[in-house]
Amino acid sequence: MTETLPAIAVLGGTGSEGWGLALRWADAGYSVIIGSRSAERAQEAAAAIDVELTGRPVRAGVDRLSARGMANTEAAKACQVAVLTVPFDAQKSTVEEVRGALKGKILVDVTVPLVPPKVLRVQLPNGGSAVAAIQDMLGEEIRVVSAFQNIAAAHLKDLDHGIDCDVLVCGDNKAAREEIIKLATDAGMRAWHGGPIANSAVAEALTSVLLFINRNYGIDGSGFKITGTPSKDKA
Repeated sequence: MTETLPAIAVLGGTGSEGWGLALRWADAGYSVIIGSRSAERAQEAAAAIDVELTGRPVRAGVDRLSARGMANTEAAKACQVAVLTVPFDAQKSTVEEVRGALKGKILVDVTVPLVPPKVLRVQLPNGGSAVAAIQDMLGEEIRVVSAFQNIAAAHLKDLDHGIDCDVLVCGDNKAAREEIIKLATDAGMRAWHGGPIANSAVAEALTSVLLFINRNYGIDGSGFKITGTPSKDKA
C-alpha cells in the first residue's frame, strides 16, 4: 500500500535554507510547494529543484512529483504542513499574512533570532524564544513546531552530502512533533523530541554558537549530535 505523504509548503523557500529543505523533501517523494512574497520567484525556485533532481537516481518506492511555486498565502492554503524559513525580521509579518490559511495545520518554524551585525552573539527575544512567541500569537488552532535551525544550508543543498548533525524538534503537541521527526528522517536527518515549544530557545541560541565555531575554526557548517543510545522501549 502506497503511503500518502503530506504536501509541504516551504514559506521563504527561495532562500538557501528553505530551498535546501524543499529539495530534500522533493527527492523523498513529497509534494513540495515553494512559497514567496513573489510568485514568480517561487516558480523559478521550484523549477530549479526539478532541474537539480533530473537524472538523479530515484529512491525505491518513491514517486517524485514536480515542485510548485506560489505566493505565500496560496502555498499555505495548498499544504498540510507549512515550514517557515524566513529571516527573523520577517517572521511575524509572514505568519500574520498566512495565519488564516493554516488553521488545523502544522507550522514548522525554522526561525533563528539573529540580529545583525552581531550574529555570533546569542540575542534571544523577550520571552526567551522566537518560535514560542509565534505559538502564543496563533493559539491552539495551529500547532507550531520548532526544528531545523542548526542544519547548514550548504549541506542541505548537496544531496550527496550526508547530514552529520541532529535535529531538535520542540512543540507542545507530541503528535505534531512526531510528524516532523518523520519529515526530518525522510530528508536524511536524525531528529529527537526536544520537549515543549519553550525549549526551542536552546536550538535558537545554539545557532549563534555554531556560527561562532564555524568562523573560529574554519568549519564549513558545524552541527551537534546527541550521544547515548535510547532504551529499546523508547527507540
